[in-house]
Amino acid sequence: MQEPRVPGTVMPYSETGGMFAMFRPLIQATDGLSLGQVCAITGLEPSTVQNWVKRGFVAHPVRKKYHERQLARILLISALRESMQIDRIGELMRLVNGSADDTGDDIVSEEQLYDYLCEAIGQTDALTLKNIPQTVQTVTADYTGPTPESAQRLRLALCAMVSAYTATQYKQAAEQWMEQMKEEQP
Repeated sequence: MQEPRVPGTVMPYSETGGMFAMFRPLIQATDGLSLGQVCAITGLEPSTVQNWVKRGFVAHPVRKKYHERQLARILLISALRESMQIDRIGELMRLVNGSADDTGDDIVSEEQLYDYLCEAIGQTDALTLKNIPQTVQTVTADYTGPTPESAQRLRLALCAMVSAYTATQYKQAAEQWMEQMKEEQP
């Protein structure tokens, strides 16, 4: 089986709290990440990231540098793209935080949303459709949003994200088992 990865990246999974925290020192030390650095972290092609920016799924880089908010959004999209169409991911992100270029309509920071997703995924190895809502409820227990309905919107979005990410993991496992079966055929 493949070694677990940090969601949306090619980096090995580590059981530290707040996954996005591992990227902050690098972003701060370099005053933002270049497109090449973003691609090295995510395993994405530069044209893919540029397309997401062009289509409005990710805010435009500032002086060709990607900062926390943009990287978190890229990681979220990358983590979900194997099981959801990009337009659906864009719609989901807009339902949570509105426009990628406007922080004024956000109900949660992109970095916190990514951390919530990682924490919910990491809560258990055997997420089921029945326990995803409870896991998301536990992970977001400390969340207070700008409006009374923000918490429900965030939790529904996270249920969708965790379900999509889990579906990708099942799909990859099925592919690996099929390959193993082919290799073991006489």
